[in-house]
Amino acid sequence: MNRHLSKFLQITIPLGLGIFLIWYIYQSFTPTQLEQTKKYFSDANYGFVAISVVLSILSHIIRAHRWNLMLEPLGYKTKLVNNFMAISVAYLMNIFIPKSGEVSRAIVLDKYEDVPFQKGFGTIISERIVDLIFLLVFTIIALIIQFDILYEFVLERIPTYALYILLLGILVIGILIPAYIVFSQSNINRKLKDFIIGLKEGIFSILTMRRKASFFAQSLIIWSLYLLSFYTALQSLPETSVIPIGTAIIAFVVGSFTIAFTNSGFGTYPAAMAGILTIFGIVKTAGVAFGWIVWVSNISSIILFGIISLVLLPVYNKPTNRT
Repeated sequence: MNRHLSKFLQITIPLGLGIFLIWYIYQSFTPTQLEQTKKYFSDANYGFVAISVVLSILSHIIRAHRWNLMLEPLGYKTKLVNNFMAISVAYLMNIFIPKSGEVSRAIVLDKYEDVPFQKGFGTIISERIVDLIFLLVFTIIALIIQFDILYEFVLERIPTYALYILLLGILVIGILIPAYIVFSQSNINRKLKDFIIGLKEGIFSILTMRRKASFFAQSLIIWSLYLLSFYTALQSLPETSVIPIGTAIIAFVVGSFTIAFTNSGFGTYPAAMAGILTIFGIVKTAGVAFGWIVWVSNISSIILFGIISLVLLPVYNKPTNRT
């Protein structure tokens, strides 16, 4: 596939999906439901929303500090402020171009801290591997806690034969992909092998890190702050404030996946929140309102700190400030 076309599709498909979901939810609501949703917005406790955003920003600061643990073995000691601003720019870029933030982070560090792009980018990939592992751990915890409800929900809506077909399909894919990687000589396969090698190197770079305990502790704090930020936001609406921690974890996981694999969750995050919370007895209008409140507040802070960082980076890193 043409490289420019591939990049175009990576941007437009998630964006198109988000727009479609916004339209679909809007047109499916009755006038009464639309009024009810508006009331949730007006009655929300935005103090909890503000605390949620602060907790999220705090996690970014710790992420900036943790980054130095990965850079130190490579011989670099970067300024915490530059790390934080690089991360802020990365989150800003990801809103418009999915996965572009990793590249922009490495570029910022290369420009202002003289860390070669390849080395900086390598640490970011390693960091993403750790984030993926933590997300998978939260996913497993959520599935274990709410297994009964989710199992009943799936059985009620999906025929048993369809589940068997799905499991068989997963098994076949699980066999075919490794066979393809081992035996195929195509360009796509070479890229897959390079990707897998990169993942392997990233994992081993973490295992050989001098301050592994500190790195793990900070990673745990980062993801705990993510969850605490989400749980705090739940308190902004009476309808969502009463849900148990198990439901909160699974809703947090679903939201994290939508943010990770789309344009920062545009359109998909509110729809996902409405869908998952409905399973646990929260009315759809409350779920939609909660999803938009969380998404807009976090995206607003990302845009604000991202723009401030773009402006301050050259000012903070004037030659007189770097000596």
